[in-house]
Amino acid sequence: MAFPYMEAVVGFMILKYIFESYLDIRQHTALKLPKLPKTLEGVISQEKFEKSRAYSIDKSNFRFFHEFASTLMESALLYYGVLPWFWTKSGSFLVKAGLNAEDEILLSISFLVGIMFLSQITDLPFSLYSIFVIEARHGFNKQTIWLFFRDMIKGIAVSFVIGPPIVAAIIVIVQKGGPYLAIYLWGFMFVLSLVMMTIYPVLIAPLFNKFTPLPDGELRLKIEKLASSLQFPLKKLFVVDGSTRSSHSNAYMYGFFKNKRIVLYDTLIQQCKDEEEIVAVIAHELGHWKLNHTMFTFVAVQILSFSQFGGYTLVRNSKDLFQSFGFDTQPVIIGLILFQHTVMPLHRVVSFALNLVSRAFEFQADAFAKSLGYSTPLRAALVKLQEENLSAMNTDPWYSAYHYSHPPLVERLAAIDEPDKKTD
Repeated sequence: MAFPYMEAVVGFMILKYIFESYLDIRQHTALKLPKLPKTLEGVISQEKFEKSRAYSIDKSNFRFFHEFASTLMESALLYYGVLPWFWTKSGSFLVKAGLNAEDEILLSISFLVGIMFLSQITDLPFSLYSIFVIEARHGFNKQTIWLFFRDMIKGIAVSFVIGPPIVAAIIVIVQKGGPYLAIYLWGFMFVLSLVMMTIYPVLIAPLFNKFTPLPDGELRLKIEKLASSLQFPLKKLFVVDGSTRSSHSNAYMYGFFKNKRIVLYDTLIQQCKDEEEIVAVIAHELGHWKLNHTMFTFVAVQILSFSQFGGYTLVRNSKDLFQSFGFDTQPVIIGLILFQHTVMPLHRVVSFALNLVSRAFEFQADAFAKSLGYSTPLRAALVKLQEENLSAMNTDPWYSAYHYSHPPLVERLAAIDEPDKKTD
């Protein structure tokens, strides 16, 4: 008897939904607590706490509905054979367009375009509500409905440009890969990731945001001095107009070898009036680089990628897998999609493990910034960003461990303060 892959996948999706809903309930209960954690009393104003509480509860309520609807739709899509139906309809579309429906590359591209539009349509109401109701209600949304749809159209256009060549390359590699298929697939995706990391900030990101050099002044001098003291090869220092879409703030760095760049959100500069606080945030980010966290993450992703391709090569010719999901043929792209669904339980375990590693890295980066003498401004910056972003003040430990890649503010402040207590 053939293994019921589809039933097992749908069953796991339902179990995952039940488990995560339990965690959501725990988090919702924590969010409704009427008082700040003791660590934050006198640090966070009562007004900011009330605003944060209202914002977090609104997002939590929305998450309950969104997760239920998403799980229901995805389960129905698999259980009722929507994928094979879409595959058949994609072939019919090619025939009507006068194209060769037997060409697997054309058929796969047609199928993926259809799935992309289906995904855009089903997710659109949730995106609109999240941005133009919840985010707007709490003062975060800055974009117009025109800008929202313009970004969406640009995103689709970029997918149309870069997607088909990638799909075609993957299909050819799988068809001709032979016994070294996993190595060829991994090698292709490795090179592709390097190319995308190179061209995305230069060609794609500027389509959506405006990047301008950080003006000359004390802030620029302090960041450049910090980077130089750590031998960080800072090539360019940008400010991005994040405020055109949201008042949330952030900072990040990217680039290879001696071509590193740092990007500050304009909202970060607006919220942290004290330049030392901004420099402290950058010191934290540079800590990730100095402690090789970025390299570790990149290597870990490559190992996981190779492992996945190795697993895919073992099941790609399994008729039972395809037939369980309603397919009579064994297309390359469909095989990759089905394989991703079948290894979903492993994905959740790996994701949880990576979260634990990421949280450890955040503590280490905080400690690194403190070792440079930025303990006080980093502490102030973390509190200010928590206040301005209305992040959740009370968090459930189980929910946090499962979902958060960054530790809650209470834990980060305790870790920053602990060495001082030991010193005293």
